[in-house]
Amino acid sequence: MSTWGGPVDVTLTGGRVVTPEGVLDRGWVAVRDGLIAAVGEGAPPDGPTTELGGGWVVPGFVDIHCHGGGGEAFTSADPDRVVKAANAHRKHGTTTLLASLVSRPIPELADQVRALSDLVRDGLLAGIHLEGPFLSAARCGAHDPAILCPPDRRSIDRLLGAGDGAVKMITVAPELDHGVDAVRHLVDNDVLAAIGHTDATEAQIRPAVEAGASVATHLFNGMRPLHHREPGPIGALLDDERVTVELICDLVHLHPTAVRLAARHAGRGRTVLVTDAIAAAGVGDGVYDVGGLEVRVVDGVPTLAGGAALAGSTLTMDVAFRNAVTSCGLTVDEAVHATSTRPARLLGLEDRTGRLAAGLSADIVVLDDDLKPREVMSRGAWVKD
Repeated sequence: MSTWGGPVDVTLTGGRVVTPEGVLDRGWVAVRDGLIAAVGEGAPPDGPTTELGGGWVVPGFVDIHCHGGGGEAFTSADPDRVVKAANAHRKHGTTTLLASLVSRPIPELADQVRALSDLVRDGLLAGIHLEGPFLSAARCGAHDPAILCPPDRRSIDRLLGAGDGAVKMITVAPELDHGVDAVRHLVDNDVLAAIGHTDATEAQIRPAVEAGASVATHLFNGMRPLHHREPGPIGALLDDERVTVELICDLVHLHPTAVRLAARHAGRGRTVLVTDAIAAAGVGDGVYDVGGLEVRVVDGVPTLAGGAALAGSTLTMDVAFRNAVTSCGLTVDEAVHATSTRPARLLGLEDRTGRLAAGLSADIVVLDDDLKPREVMSRGAWVKD
C-alpha cells in the first residue's frame, strides 16, 4: 500500500463531518493507531490537530466492481502491477476494493484468482469479483461470447477453490442452464450471487432472487431493457427489497435521471455506486486489452474496437460521488451511503469500515467544497498523490 510513512495520530478539525447520525458542521475526527478513536463536534480533544479549513470529511470509498486502473488490470499475475492498479484508485479515495475479473476460460480464470488471493490475504484487496464467464451471449457487452458458458457446479467449485475464500462475488445470468442452482450453491458457500449480463424475463429473475441472489451487477447495463409489459431484470431487481443495485455513475453508462430514479426507488439501503473501471482509469485515452478484446478509449469513454459497445469505464469513485450529488440530485449523505456504508455492509465489513465511527478503521476522504478530494487516509496513514 502506498502511504506516507505509516499511521499518524492526529485530529482532523474544521470540516463538515458526515457521520451515521448526520452531518457535524463543526466536526472533528480523532485518529489513533490506525483507527478512528472518536468523532465529535466543537472543541477537539487534546493532541496534534490538522485544520481542514472547510470542505467535507467522509468515509473512504468502497468499490465492489473494478477491473483496474493506472494502466494496469487485475488480470495481471505480477503483484506489483496489481498494487499499482489498486493504488491508482486509492489516491482517489477508494480505500476498500474488490478486484473484478472478466470472462476467460475456467483454467485461466482460476489461475488469475489464485494470483490475486495472496493480495486478498495481505489486505490490499477486500476480495475478488468474477464478472463471468456465466453470462448471456445476448447481453455479453465487452465479454468474449466464445468463452461464455453455463454455471455448472464443477466450474464454480474450481474457481472458489482457487481463491480459498478470496472470491466474494460472482455474476450469473440466471436463465442459463443450472443458473438458479448456481445461485443457491454460491449462497451456500457464503459468496454473493449477483445477477447481470442477462436476457432473462422477470419470471426467470424471480427464482434466482428467491434462491438468494442479492446484487444487480451494474443495473440497466448488460440487461434486457425495461418494458412496460415485460419488466425484465431491471424491473424485477430494482423493485425487490432483497436486492442491492449497482449503478455506474459516470454519466455515460447512465443518464442522471436514470441514476436518480433508481437511487430514489432503491433507497440508501440498497443503492451502491461502482466504477466498473478498466486499466485506463487515471491514465487516459488509448488502446487497451480487456479480456482478450481490443478496447479503444476516446475522450475517456472505452468501447470495443470496431463497435459501439461500452467496455467498462475510466471512472474513479470520487468522480462517481461528485456526479451523484452535482448531476443526479443525491444528497451528500445519500452519496456516502452509496459509496461507503452500503457496500461495506454488503461485504460484511461494516464493523471495520464504511462509516466515520469510533473503533472503525481510519479510512477517510477529505473533500473540498466542490467535492474534489484534497486528502485521503487509509488505515490511519496518508495516501500519496
